[in-house]
Amino acid sequence: MRRKTGRLLFFALCLMVIVSGCGSKEEGTKVVLTTGFDQDEIFRIESTSCTAPEVMVYLTNTQNRYECIYGTRIWEKSLRGTTLEQNVKDTVLAELAQIKVMNLLAQKHEVALSEREKELADQAGEEYFASLNETEISAMGIDREMILSMYEEYAIADKVYRYIIKDINPEISDDEARTITVEHIFVKTYSLDGSGQRIPYDEAGKARAYGKIREALEAARNGEVFESLISRYNEDNKSVYSFGKGETEPAFEKAAFDLGTDEISDIVETQYGYHIIKCVSTFNREETDANKVKIVEQRRKEVFSQEYDAFADSLTRNLNEEAWDGITLIHDENVKTTDFFKIYNTYFEKVFETP
Repeated sequence: MRRKTGRLLFFALCLMVIVSGCGSKEEGTKVVLTTGFDQDEIFRIESTSCTAPEVMVYLTNTQNRYECIYGTRIWEKSLRGTTLEQNVKDTVLAELAQIKVMNLLAQKHEVALSEREKELADQAGEEYFASLNETEISAMGIDREMILSMYEEYAIADKVYRYIIKDINPEISDDEARTITVEHIFVKTYSLDGSGQRIPYDEAGKARAYGKIREALEAARNGEVFESLISRYNEDNKSVYSFGKGETEPAFEKAAFDLGTDEISDIVETQYGYHIIKCVSTFNREETDANKVKIVEQRRKEVFSQEYDAFADSLTRNLNEEAWDGITLIHDENVKTTDFFKIYNTYFEKVFETP
């Protein structure tokens, strides 16, 4: 019973995690488990539902993208006692729940696809379905009509997001978006265990790390070329960073933004270790302009998430626990599909652009 309750609570939370980044569940969320599901039905949200074949499309495309990058042995990994397969399943569940909720939100706002947009969605669906072989179609349990419907739902979710944020276009000043570029030397104060978890150094280990960074700082103060010190002392896989305010640890940010061009900081301690920072540029025009775009998009997401969270929280969600537990990855060398989302972007990259 505790296992089932935990899964249901996760399902309630995942509706809001993807869009808003919020992990809290507002009081009043209605989540129930019911036995009255249709065949292959995984969950219901109010009047809409999601089937096992829909899940398999998302899951299989995600699985194969992982395997293209990391290889098939990636599924042997786990994170804090949870297998990567379960993590990916949970993410897919959240994504599909989000799409279903956004389609309900579109109905509320009377947002629908135009004839041209529906035509594009159908063309994308036709292209994706034509890319599948018989093994993939059978393994995922899909047909052409289902794929076309999935692309239309994806497009409606995209459109309702753009509809809600259409009037959000704040002015962002150079100072607010200012991006600087720095070089740094980093000496860590932790090691990694077999599962990739950070294990803080003991006092002796931390003292050795401090001695190393102090040695680097003294060499820099004595005029040694900073780039040569980076190659000798740096334990980060990068040495150059461009960032704006609020994008890195407060101690690192404050020290970096207080520097003038070519100035070098004192030793800065963060949760990861010790740093020496050299300012390369106090104002990066290109990066600052790019940061303005990012800030505007973040503001739009915040506006959307306020409405989305309130709407999602009012909905009743029903999860078919038994059917969901039966969903597994497909391990078949003939099932390699990865292009479901790529094909959508090909057709809709500029259709719903917001100024």
